[in-house]
This record gives sequence, C-alpha cells and structure tokens, in this order.
Amino acid sequence: MQSSRRRNKRKINYSCKIIFMSLEQKIMAELKTAMLSKDEKSVRSLRAIKAAIINAKTSEGAGGQVTEEDENKLLQKMVKQRNDSLEIFIQQNREDLAEKEREELQVIKKFLPRQLTTDQLKEKIQKIIHETGASTPADFGKVMGTASKQLAGQADGKTISTIVKELLS
Repeated sequence: MQSSRRRNKRKINYSCKIIFMSLEQKIMAELKTAMLSKDEKSVRSLRAIKAAIINAKTSEGAGGQVTEEDENKLLQKMVKQRNDSLEIFIQQNREDLAEKEREELQVIKKFLPRQLTTDQLKEKIQKIIHETGASTPADFGKVMGTASKQLAGQADGKTISTIVKELLS
C-alpha cells in the first residue's frame, strides 16, 4: 500500500516536469526523436534552434539564462530569416533551396506561441490606440512601442506596423 502511493507521487511529479519543460528541453527531446526516426529535415531545423539558444545563452550579458520572452524573440527572428531567404530563393528560381526553407519554417513555427489572426490583431491595436490617445500618423512611434511590448510573440513586428499605419491614417 505504501509503495503504491509513492509510485503515484512519482507519476504526478513526472507529469509536472513535462508540462514545465523549457524550450531548450523541448528541442532536445524533439531532436532525439527526430534523430532516432532519421528525419533529416527536423534534425536540421532543431539543430539550428538549439544553436541559436546556445548562442543566446552565451552572449554577453545573458548570464547563461534565456527567458521565455527571449526564446520567443529568437524563434520569431529565425522565422523572419527563413521567410526572407524563401522569397530570395523563389525569385532566383532555386526551388531546391526554397523547399529546405519551407521545411525549416514548418518545424520552427511548432515552437512559437499561437499567432493572432489579423482581425484579433486589429482589435487589440485599436484598444492600444484608444489607451494611448493616439489619433494621427505622428503618434505612430508611441503606439508601436506599446503594441510591440503587449503583442510580443503573438505577431511579427512587420504585421503590427502595417496595421498601426492603416488604423492611424
């Protein structure tokens, strides 16, 4: 009877550890699975994410720690880089390289928080505009500063900027 209680406690504790895994731990677990299944596309993408996290942790001033917010910024930066490269490869008719970028994008996006739809984004930005008292395009910077902080990880800066310009004009 006593040992079954202990076993149950271990199960509960184990499940809690899974829920609170850091991005780095999730990447390592996915990487191990991808390597065992010989999924080269995922392995390539996951190694890129792992390298970016290690670079962020060892950068000056990081102190060996990366916050969840920094992880999201890192992933968004990687998505932006892949999208930019994808556009260039498509323009240059390099479908082989474009396909690699698409594959990496797909894997990286799995680890980003859910992105807001355009309608949800407009609604939140309108609320920010109302809160800041902005009314003219001259208030763009004030709105962008607040919107970038509040919507970090939920939308990319380019989309936020486009919507703010649209709503202030």
